[in-house]
Amino acid sequence: MTVVNDESMIVEAFDEPYVADEIEQLGDKWLIHLPYQLSFEFPIESLSLDEWDRFHGYTKEKKIPFVMSRNAQDEFFNLLQEFDDESITFEGRTYKIPAYFESRPQFQEPQRWSQAYQTGGDGWELNQPAPALIDNLPKLKLPRSRILVLGCGTGNDAAFFAESGHVVTAVDFAPEAINSAKKKYANLSNIKWIESDIFKLPSEMHGQFDLIFEHTCFCAVNPTQRKSLVDLWSRLLIPSGFLMGIFFTMERKEAAPFGATEWEIRERLKNKFRTLEWRRWKKSIPERSGKELFVLAQRK
Repeated sequence: MTVVNDESMIVEAFDEPYVADEIEQLGDKWLIHLPYQLSFEFPIESLSLDEWDRFHGYTKEKKIPFVMSRNAQDEFFNLLQEFDDESITFEGRTYKIPAYFESRPQFQEPQRWSQAYQTGGDGWELNQPAPALIDNLPKLKLPRSRILVLGCGTGNDAAFFAESGHVVTAVDFAPEAINSAKKKYANLSNIKWIESDIFKLPSEMHGQFDLIFEHTCFCAVNPTQRKSLVDLWSRLLIPSGFLMGIFFTMERKEAAPFGATEWEIRERLKNKFRTLEWRRWKKSIPERSGKELFVLAQRK
C-alpha cells in the first residue's frame, strides 16, 4: 500500500517486490542494487532457492522480499568460492540454502482439515461463493457445462455453479467439509460430492470436464505439489477445456494459505494452458484486498 496525492493505492508486484539488478559485497555486508539508485543490505542467511534456480531473500531492515535477476545471480556466483545444489561457500564459511518452499506433509492430512472445519479455524470460510465467481460467471455465458471444483470445502462455489444450471463434481478429502456441503446443499441434485484426495482420483475422470474452478486449493496443497496440480488440471479437462482460477498473490511460506507471485503462476501454467484473461481482482473482501488474481485459461 502507498499514498499518491493523498490517495491510498495498492502496488501490485508481478514478481517479488524487489528485483535485484546487481549484487555487491562490501566488508561484512551484502547489498542488492535496484533501479533508481536504490540499495539495500541483506543477510546471506535469508537466501533460498526456488525450483527455477532463482535466489530469493529478504532485506535486513524491513525484511522485504527480493529475487535476484539473472545478471545479479551471475555476479553473486562470481563472488563465491564454491557452490552446489544445496549450499554456497564464501570466505571459508558454508551456508545451507533451503528450498523456497519446503515440503509441508501435514497439509496432506484429511484429519487436519476436518479438525479445522469442526472448530471453525480454517479461516477461509466465506459462507458464500467467491465474489469473483459471482461477478465473472454470468459474463462468460457458458453453455450447460461439466464443472469440477477441487478442494471444494463446504461447497459454496460448487453450489453456485449448480444453481446456474451446470453439472458439478466437487471433491475434498476432509470428511467434515464434504458432510457439511451435503447438508447445506441437499436440495441440489446436479452436484456429485466426492470425498477423496484430489491426487488419487480415478483415471476414468480424466478428460471428463469442460471447466475446472480453482479457489483455495492451489494455496492449500503442499507447495511442492503445485506442478502435479497443474498437470492434474490438464488431465481432467477435455481438449481445449477451461481453467478458471482465483489465486492468492502474497508472501506466505510457513502455512496455508500459501502465497504465490504472478511470475510463479505464469510459469506453472504456460506449458499446459493458454491465457485468455489475467487481472487482479478489485472487489475482494477487505481481508483479501490486493491479494487475489483472476485467471481464465484454456488447455493447450
